Amino acid sequence: MKKNAEIPECIQKCGVEYAFKRIGGKYKGRILWHLGMRPVLRYGELSRTLPDITTKMLTQTLRELEENKLIIRKMYHEVPPKVEYSLSETGLELMPFIEHLHNWGKKQLEKEG
Repeated sequence: MKKNAEIPECIQKCGVEYAFKRIGGKYKGRILWHLGMRPVLRYGELSRTLPDITTKMLTQTLRELEENKLIIRKMYHEVPPKVEYSLSETGLELMPFIEHLHNWGKKQLEKEG
């Protein structure tokens, strides 16, 4: 994989490149969608809404979304541990675009019959 120094500046500063680097992948958009539909979800609830994701991949994806400041992870010091996830302000800014993708996808499914 190339280092940033080797990537042309026009690609480094491209908004589409930046956005898809943060929300691209099989699960990120779906996780953001579910968090947009409900203000707070616990790990187990997210796991149930995405039955095709492994525990390892869900944990990794949630970490990446948190690192990119798209979600907020709130941990309660209880036994058993309780962790809740919600959209950050930046994540909330994405919701109109994700909603648009949702509507586009529904139209395409209808066209395909």
